[in-house]
Amino acid sequence: MDDAVRAALRTDQTIDITTIGRRSGRPHRIEIWLHHMDGHCYLSGSPGRRDWYANLLSEPNFQVHLKQSHQADLAARAQPIVDPARRQPVLRYIMERHRATSDLTAWLEGSPLVEITFEEPLA
Repeated sequence: MDDAVRAALRTDQTIDITTIGRRSGRPHRIEIWLHHMDGHCYLSGSPGRRDWYANLLSEPNFQVHLKQSHQADLAARAQPIVDPARRQPVLRYIMERHRATSDLTAWLEGSPLVEITFEEPLA
């Protein structure tokens, strides 16, 4: 992975992802925020049901599309984070970074959270 891609993954906030529909089997592209913490990349959202998350649970391989400081399409895999001890520091960081006023407990109980691993390592 080149330096421009690594830098974009550390600094860019808005990306697109393409998941495979769990029922349709067709690609679905959406815009979403990327979160970077301690050398790891995450996707999350406010509490509630999310189609992108359901799609990733069904088919964890997906595409990340960088579109801000650098443009690139990256093969990725989603790893859902369900352990409360792992979820709490990541969701706390996301909420603080975006000045979310919601209750952390609600985020811990109801927000989707996945760690992204890339086909080509970041380092």
